[in-house]
Amino acid sequence: MSSVREQVAIYRQRGWYCVPLRPRSKSPARRDWTKLRLQPGVFPENSNIGIILGEPSGWLVDVDLDCPEAIELADQFLPPTTAITGRPSSARSHRWYIAVGASTEKHTDGAGAMIVELRSTGAQTAVGPSIHPSGEEYDRLDDEPANVPAPMLAACVKALAYAVIVRRGGSVIADKPTAPPVSPTDATDVETRAIAYLAAMPPAVSGSGGHSQTYAAATALVHGFGIAPDRALAILAAEYNPRCNPLWSEKELRHKVNQAATKPHDRPFGWLRDESLIEPPVDPVDLSAFMTKPMVVASLDEKPGSKLTTTLDPGHLPERLFEVPGFVRRVMDFTLANAPYPNVGLAFCGAMALQSFLAGRKVATTGDLRTNIYLLALAGSGTGKEFPRKVNSQVLFQIGESKSIGDKFASGEGIQDALARSGKMLFQNDEMDGVLRQINLDRDNSRESIPNILLTLYTSAGDVYPLRVKANQKDAIHVDQPHLTLFGTATPQHFYESLSKRMLTNGFFARLNIIDVGKRGKGQTPGSARNLPDAILDVAKWWADFEPGGGNFMSVHPKPSCVPFTGDAEAAITELREQTEVEYDKADDAGDEVARTAWSRTCEHAKKLALIYACSENHVEPKITLAAVRWASEFALHQARRQLYLASVHVAENPFHAECLRLKKRLADRPDRTMARREIMRSMTLKAHDFDQVILTLMQQEEIEPVTIQTKTKPAQGYRLIELTEIRQ
Repeated sequence: MSSVREQVAIYRQRGWYCVPLRPRSKSPARRDWTKLRLQPGVFPENSNIGIILGEPSGWLVDVDLDCPEAIELADQFLPPTTAITGRPSSARSHRWYIAVGASTEKHTDGAGAMIVELRSTGAQTAVGPSIHPSGEEYDRLDDEPANVPAPMLAACVKALAYAVIVRRGGSVIADKPTAPPVSPTDATDVETRAIAYLAAMPPAVSGSGGHSQTYAAATALVHGFGIAPDRALAILAAEYNPRCNPLWSEKELRHKVNQAATKPHDRPFGWLRDESLIEPPVDPVDLSAFMTKPMVVASLDEKPGSKLTTTLDPGHLPERLFEVPGFVRRVMDFTLANAPYPNVGLAFCGAMALQSFLAGRKVATTGDLRTNIYLLALAGSGTGKEFPRKVNSQVLFQIGESKSIGDKFASGEGIQDALARSGKMLFQNDEMDGVLRQINLDRDNSRESIPNILLTLYTSAGDVYPLRVKANQKDAIHVDQPHLTLFGTATPQHFYESLSKRMLTNGFFARLNIIDVGKRGKGQTPGSARNLPDAILDVAKWWADFEPGGGNFMSVHPKPSCVPFTGDAEAAITELREQTEVEYDKADDAGDEVARTAWSRTCEHAKKLALIYACSENHVEPKITLAAVRWASEFALHQARRQLYLASVHVAENPFHAECLRLKKRLADRPDRTMARREIMRSMTLKAHDFDQVILTLMQQEEIEPVTIQTKTKPAQGYRLIELTEIRQ
């Protein structure tokens, strides 16, 4: 058994300060104990020990269960934690947590008797090897307290106190006006209606807004139907979770229920329960997960109330979205079978770029949109970027279109000269980092900069594009319906470093399809890009020879063939347009330029992608089907979500937001995404108060979590950046 001083040293190593208590007492030996930060050697060996709670001890807090009913009901209402202490006659009467920003709150019954107390800054709790006045020894605090948001813990403690009062036959006064009490018979009816409502809600699917969808389901039960959190958790687990992919753990579901019970809501409590007629939610293209509400945070230099908007990372493009039937799939299969390091994302980008080019100036939608697209693959060194480009070069060479292949951008004028020669071009650029940086450097919006020329060409695919007039040139030169397909690559690190609000609101950036291709594939014996199968060359040659409208197609005025939408596809694309317009209007009303830019091109993206899908699926008689629109809509929505996420992570709205991003960057640069508090503070050079505000904000947003770091000398407090893969979508 450790001595008093040895145990105090152990607590101190874990980041907790202790205060000496009188022997066999819970009272501190000194009145100024809240200011004491004592070393273990000064503790009398016959004294009791109290841990100083709250901010001095890294926001260690204690939920003190002061009655048998509270101890009995605690597991149903309090967040789970392994750190539970007590004494023989009052076992499991203390639950320990790390809750940043928590405040001390006491809950009593009508007679003033204590039920449960949340102890934080300004309080202390006796722990082993202290001796209770009765002679019983307190348990030592050996296990690790759970990390929980302070508002959630406070709400759970309050709910526990209410449950004890109700069990004793009393009544509670709600914080907000609620509907009359529900009788047991009515309660059964409410749950039946709630289950029916839940059945009409779409299931949570990872990568498709599952996080927000499950929170919406929990909110409907707890706040909409007014069902108690424990019953809501049981219903959610039994009726909703089996339809989710993948299944949520009980801990994750409990977290959603606690969030639904504690966060503010737009509608009144019980609004679904009290509605006479409930219409089940119908939202075939759910956009709720693509937009996030602003979170109000403290600011370093801004006025209180500055908005910090965050959004969840949509992650890499789901692999199912790399499935485009027909020509694109065949080119991908050839690339994957022969590349030294096959990568599905790179193979997809190469095949889409090839199909985009082949159909250029030859097909159009009813609204005169063309197949010209700009693809940017984020790929590190050694990923295998070269092989898809080689495949495309070989295809065009073998069908007689080699003059239309472009490599690096020397200048905007060079792009124009290339189009003057051939009318359409496929540029495969491995140095897109520099092009993107030009957006930030071009403060004067020079018309001759590469990004601006690319932007103008993109929007001129169905128009006449005038080239600049050179010296000694009498007549202006025009390109009728120029087509430019871009297949660019960039390293993720340089791409993310170049991001700014200026770039995210630039029209050129808004038209990029950005695909993070992930890690390099497993190596294999490579084949030759020259040994193209006939199935690929025959279709490519068909496109090269195809001249809709007749006449001298390439040198005069193209008359592209119109690719129609089927009836159900037209309805689906109209629905997508209407919904993205709603999101655009919201962004416009909020003055959110980044979100406005992202949503303004979503439907256009989807139409272009659906057109390429149709050309790949059936090059002879292409039609834009419902399957094409569904695929293109999901692809385009993912791109919009990605742009919003990039804005939230890399672009600061105010100085406080910039400090939040800086701290996250410090953690992200570490292999284990973990860093000691002292080390972060030195690198951030912030005042202690400002630093704590940044930490508190990021913890409340569940972007970082406190951890104990084992140093060479002793444990130290630190923080860990929560991995993106840990945040369920």
